[in-house]
Amino acid sequence: MFDENPEAAGVIFSTGEIGHVEDPSATPEQRAGLQKVVTDGGKAVVDASLADTLKNELADRLEADQSTAYVTFTFLCCAIVWLVFASAFGLISSIKLHNPEFLTEYAWLTFGRTRTLHLNMVAYGWCPMAAFGVAIWMLPRLLKTRLYGGRFALLGCMLWNAGLIAGLGSIAVGINDGLEWLEIPWQISILLVLGGALIALPLVFTLRNRKVGHLYVSIWYMGAALFWFPVLYLVGKMPAVHFGVEQATMNWWFGHNVLGLYYTPIALASVYYFLPKIIGRPIQSYNLSLIGFWALAFFYGQVGGHHLVGGPVPHWLITLSIVQSMMMIIPVLAFSVNQHLTMRGHFKTMYYSPTLRFIVLGAMMYTLSSFQGSFEALRSVSTVAHFTHFTVAHAHLGLYAFFSIVMFGAIYFVMPRVMAWEWPHPKLIILHFWLVTLGIGIYFVGLSIGGWLQGLAMLDATKPFMDSVLVTMPYLEARTLGGTLMTLGHLVFAVHFVQMALRYGTSRVGPALLHKRKSLPESQAFAGA
Repeated sequence: MFDENPEAAGVIFSTGEIGHVEDPSATPEQRAGLQKVVTDGGKAVVDASLADTLKNELADRLEADQSTAYVTFTFLCCAIVWLVFASAFGLISSIKLHNPEFLTEYAWLTFGRTRTLHLNMVAYGWCPMAAFGVAIWMLPRLLKTRLYGGRFALLGCMLWNAGLIAGLGSIAVGINDGLEWLEIPWQISILLVLGGALIALPLVFTLRNRKVGHLYVSIWYMGAALFWFPVLYLVGKMPAVHFGVEQATMNWWFGHNVLGLYYTPIALASVYYFLPKIIGRPIQSYNLSLIGFWALAFFYGQVGGHHLVGGPVPHWLITLSIVQSMMMIIPVLAFSVNQHLTMRGHFKTMYYSPTLRFIVLGAMMYTLSSFQGSFEALRSVSTVAHFTHFTVAHAHLGLYAFFSIVMFGAIYFVMPRVMAWEWPHPKLIILHFWLVTLGIGIYFVGLSIGGWLQGLAMLDATKPFMDSVLVTMPYLEARTLGGTLMTLGHLVFAVHFVQMALRYGTSRVGPALLHKRKSLPESQAFAGA
């Protein structure tokens, strides 16, 4: 399993490209810092005889990028808008937890609605729009052809956002289905199902016209995710089918599966593509990547039941969920070991590449959140952590520290290719990274400690319930501090994105490297695109 598989793993590279870093719109001089790390590691071999072949293949790649530019840009613009609104409502909800009188004069600004609006803006606004945009951009690159069916994706995007806006409006006025992650009324949800199905169609059409003989593992992850989501959501929102205890079981079947079978595969597909491309080295073991995919597909389906520990559900169902949660250690280990071995000797490249800095941090958080989730499913841990802020901290570790941070890194790589323009202010990328990293760090640590103390207080029969509330107050304030930093980071990101989209600011011909370095001699630099 640990043997290198260069033929399968190298399909994402063009001829002679392995060993050379890729950062958008780079000149040899500006990429020298990145390339120097790889060259010093003995991975780069410059073969002048392959220059013409590489030039032709890079021209095909440019055509593929151009075919996705408008569709990808549309999705990413929607993602940024929802990220800003979701951040605002999340911050309002956080403040209300330790200052209940904050913004209480309007019904739609009460905690029950602002928190639900925040969740749906994140779960069905920022996250899927970013995921769809990045996936559609990667698809032609991985299949080495242009995008087919882009108009279906645009139509799906319109239906999806129309459904989301209508759903958020219904939640704001107090109309919802009362199930976490499934609050949008089912009559409106039809638009999301149709939109998701339409967005997945370009995968089918582009696959039929592919120019590669081997489907890279990222295609497996993206293909599964793009078809799993409409099915999951359709089953979850089926009217007049789910009632009582069975409805609660279905609720957490959906709630966990949308995380593990939609958001997670898209993020893993991104890591498996961007990380090797940036450092110019195929993943260490292609076999491990396939084990990770199939283990995720087989073991994740029933993990949601551990949220019902102690509930009036069959004992075997809870046990099955706990077993599958622990079995998830297999795909997580496969991914984590694979990524670490791939990055071995190349960690210094994070000093130069903004994309890699986000991607590697997000990949590390996948390992941490997944291991925490597996052990949190155990009855001994769940007894304390259940119904506390501890589970909220864990959810943000997965959906934000893992998924969102990977998406940030991917967007920093994709947008220069989409716009044929460079990020105007590299220092804003640094500011964004540290704001969101410090923010989620404070958020996670604060809520984890506060949630655990809250659980212990609730288990103590000698203490009144209010003691379990009061003990969390300092940690809820820490949550707001972390959320404020994250929101500021998102605003910096949004402003920079708008500047990029409008081609505002200093014109750059090279990549937005975080740290400049003296140029290497031209003979040591790689002139590829």
